[in-house]
Amino acid sequence: MFSQGKTSFNTDIIRNSFGHENVWQGGNPLESPTCLLFMQGGMLFGPSALGHIKVIHHLLFPVKGSVVLETVSYFGLMFYYFLWSVRLDLFTVLKTERVALVLAISVSIFSLVIPTGLSFLLKNYVAMEKQVAEALPYIGISQTYTIFISIAVLLTDLKILNTDIGRLTISVAILTDMTGFFMSAVTFSITRCTEGDILTIIYSILSSALYVLLIICVMRPTILWMVKNPGKGSTNEICVVCIFICVILSGFMSEVIGQHFSMGPILLGLSLPEGPPIGTSMMKKLETMCMAFLNPISLAVNGLLVDIFNIDMDSLWSICIILVVGFFVKIGAIMLPGYYLNLSMKKCWIIGLLLNGKGICELVFFNMWLGSEVINEDQFSIMVISVILVNVILVTVVKFIYDPSKPYDNVRRCTIQHTRGDSELRIMVCIDNKENLPTILNLLEASYAGRDSMIEVTTLVLVELQGRARPILVSNQSHESTHGVVYESNQIDNALRQYAQQNEEHVSIKSYTSISLFETMHDDVCRISLESGANILIMPFHKRWEIDGTVEVAHRSIRAMNIKVLQKAPCSVGILVDRGILGASPSLLGAREPYYVVVFFIGGADDVETLAYGARMARHECVCVTVVRFLLFGEENSKDRKRDSDLIDEYRYHNAGNNRFEILDEVVKDGIDMSICIRRLVDYFDLVMVGRRHAHNAMLQGHDSWSECEELGVIGDMLASPNFVTKASVLVIQQQRIRGRVIKPGVNLNQVPKDQPMHNVPTNNNTLSPSCTILVDKHDKM
Repeated sequence: MFSQGKTSFNTDIIRNSFGHENVWQGGNPLESPTCLLFMQGGMLFGPSALGHIKVIHHLLFPVKGSVVLETVSYFGLMFYYFLWSVRLDLFTVLKTERVALVLAISVSIFSLVIPTGLSFLLKNYVAMEKQVAEALPYIGISQTYTIFISIAVLLTDLKILNTDIGRLTISVAILTDMTGFFMSAVTFSITRCTEGDILTIIYSILSSALYVLLIICVMRPTILWMVKNPGKGSTNEICVVCIFICVILSGFMSEVIGQHFSMGPILLGLSLPEGPPIGTSMMKKLETMCMAFLNPISLAVNGLLVDIFNIDMDSLWSICIILVVGFFVKIGAIMLPGYYLNLSMKKCWIIGLLLNGKGICELVFFNMWLGSEVINEDQFSIMVISVILVNVILVTVVKFIYDPSKPYDNVRRCTIQHTRGDSELRIMVCIDNKENLPTILNLLEASYAGRDSMIEVTTLVLVELQGRARPILVSNQSHESTHGVVYESNQIDNALRQYAQQNEEHVSIKSYTSISLFETMHDDVCRISLESGANILIMPFHKRWEIDGTVEVAHRSIRAMNIKVLQKAPCSVGILVDRGILGASPSLLGAREPYYVVVFFIGGADDVETLAYGARMARHECVCVTVVRFLLFGEENSKDRKRDSDLIDEYRYHNAGNNRFEILDEVVKDGIDMSICIRRLVDYFDLVMVGRRHAHNAMLQGHDSWSECEELGVIGDMLASPNFVTKASVLVIQQQRIRGRVIKPGVNLNQVPKDQPMHNVPTNNNTLSPSCTILVDKHDKM
């Protein structure tokens, strides 16, 4: 018997996985969030599709296998709820800003009163079957729920969790969910009491209150004590196993006191501190098993119960009225107070749509009501299908009307090339590892800060979101608590302060920490660079050099983030390939030794930006800059070469008398000749600077097919290759793109329009006199 149950269970797993893969490979035409794809896979094999055929139904749904599958799905739900609850920090919720609090109160009140009131009106004044009438109030109450887990998953799938709208939406959802959680506990106590005994209901509610005290006063202190006294290791295996057992026991105790089994894991997760060590450890141990195995099974089980052929039209129209009204009530509940809070109507509309998001938590309620016979099978099918349709509608509409990168398209020119030589240079640096600090400090010091040209440095420490429910963007100057999480920010801040002190009053420092998913962290990067008015944004490279010369991939997600930043950044971008650990570069801050920089110039806007940065570095008394211009043999009379020659001559003229700035011409026959020349030169320098993209040039033809890292361009990719033996660090620069188009240098070197002001960034009213005219090249795009 055990063997038969095991075989059937394995068949169920294969069946559900196959169903999900087929839905996914079908291109996800309904634009459903990832979690709902598993449910659609279950529907594929359920009575709504293949399971409707009797022969296939008996083959796919043996009783013993279904029992095992449902049992596994219950375990999956317990750990799913626990993982999401342990990510939530209640102390942060208490500090929520007034806007989120007002919106949450509005949503809670309106979504409770109007749909529930409408359900009672339909029940009392419209003729319908008794069973449908009894189910309507519960369906009305279901529209009250705005569960933060479902909203967080939806925002993650849409990749807008880091945006202003995403942060405000998740805050409103958390506050609203706190009210809904207590309502659901009371509702469940009522549904469990079939005879309507008031004393039994009161007993269940009082038992729930005592259970909360048990978790807070017994389980939480015990787990925290084990974490603080782990023995060997920071969080040993015994502690992790004990937490696993507590999760299962909390679910069992919830059933004993008359509540749903999910209540215990939720309360236990909320009672524990977010982030490391508990939150992060639990994510590492449980995330793969829960998210990739148990959670899909739970979703598929709900899909297997849906039978579209059994839907009663009498139930359909009345339920649809409540669902449609509840959908628009949430939108209206955001727009009404949003008008008085000076929020844009578009923003309110998007937040209202997102708060209608549904997921596995709503499915658990429907399944619970089905088991308690509050709703029947056809009403359950309607509610599950409504979850899919609502998500399809809101995802489609949100993607159509909301582009989180649009604010960055409105920025005017913000580059090094078009910054006055005596104006403040704003540099933003993103740091993911403190080992990159020496090279970054050398780069900042080489950028030259003096009385005639100050530097404003904005640093953003990148920390991957682990063990937390929502992203955090915090100013390191505010000294806000991170609730036990220790970051490298303090060491980075100390190093930057030392750099600022050595430059007296010529450098100002601003420091932030972004705790977020790397998939959406580019929003924080672009947002801060826009608000700080950065001229150049320095990003880390995703590969890391070890002291023995070996190369390892630090984090592949950083590469994806860099590509998105290159596409959306409101300023110039530089990707820093750090080889400083190999010990070649001197310290400009300490020993003040000569620092040698080479700029490889081929042509194009990116190379012009690189040249402008190198020319600024040459003003530093310890920095020697050599510009190597590659000229293709036989193209002396080309239009592009004449334009570049005028530009080069302008920089040569402005740096006349500066023996630390030198321009050399190298005539090459082809790309191979150029690469040989580069290999011959790089070992004489500490920093190599090159543009990402270059003007159309025969030297680079065919080299694109060799590139491994497209974000570095052809030359940058060659310089950053593990096979390219050098100790010099590399800075690959892309000049700012305006609406995806390159700022191309023109021929006229005198007539340049005045820069436009940028938001709240201080501007200089004096006329700019850069070295070339700015034209937008409509054909040269990224």
